[in-house]
Amino acid sequence: MHVPRKRRPEFEEARCYTYPQHLRDHLDDLPMAPGVYIFHAEEGDLPLYIGKSVNLRHRVLSHLRNEDEARMLRQTRRISHIRTAGEVGALLLEASMIKQLQPLFNQKLRRTRQLCAWSLQGGVPELVYSKDVNFATHAGLYGLYASRHAALDALRALADQHQLCYGQLGLEKRIPHKPCFRAMLHQCAGVCCARESLQDHQARLLGSLEALQVHCWPYPGAVGLIERHEDLYQMHVIHHWSYLGSVDDPAQAQTLARQAVGFDADGYKILCRPVLGGIAEIVPLW
Repeated sequence: MHVPRKRRPEFEEARCYTYPQHLRDHLDDLPMAPGVYIFHAEEGDLPLYIGKSVNLRHRVLSHLRNEDEARMLRQTRRISHIRTAGEVGALLLEASMIKQLQPLFNQKLRRTRQLCAWSLQGGVPELVYSKDVNFATHAGLYGLYASRHAALDALRALADQHQLCYGQLGLEKRIPHKPCFRAMLHQCAGVCCARESLQDHQARLLGSLEALQVHCWPYPGAVGLIERHEDLYQMHVIHHWSYLGSVDDPAQAQTLARQAVGFDADGYKILCRPVLGGIAEIVPLW
């Protein structure tokens, strides 16, 4: 029987979980309310992890009982929090702080430098980048991707699901009037060899992209999204799907609303449903 080599001692140590009793005192100030929490390291009080919850106390307690987070818990020396008036505010603040502070244990919500989306040019998908096009105001964009590689993988997955032709989509070189390899396997409906019409292929492509449509910012300027929780009132200032900050006095919102801002993918994903679905209380700031 094969006997694996002995693991390095530091790896074994990282796997060991001991309840972080040294953090117990930091739970006293955590409310059962929405907000953002921060696990701080000793050196320079740097943030190790930033999270959000509609119930701060319960969420932080769940971290302390999680054996998979033993390494982070051993490095943590302090836990702080910032209350918000609701879940939307907590999501927006968490995303903003993670992009700004880059905590060691936050792998998601980091700043994306190559945000791209698909645009149909002559019926063929073409990649466009946020550095060249304002995603908040440019109509006809589909999907939000962190890289060209991710966008191509997503388009291939759509093609496989809906029997679209790789050649017609520009994913591979096409030989005129000859079936592509996937058509011979009946994985392509055959627009490449006239087995189906170009119109049918285009209709199926548009249908498959519909769920990925990037919605334009629906207002002529910035808006305030209002949340309330018990004694806390907040107005979150938003423009072009980007979070500009929160205020407790509506008179202060105009100052934030005048900031120049570009499209933010995290803000879009957080705000799309409450804004377009009519769920949130919105006031104009233009």
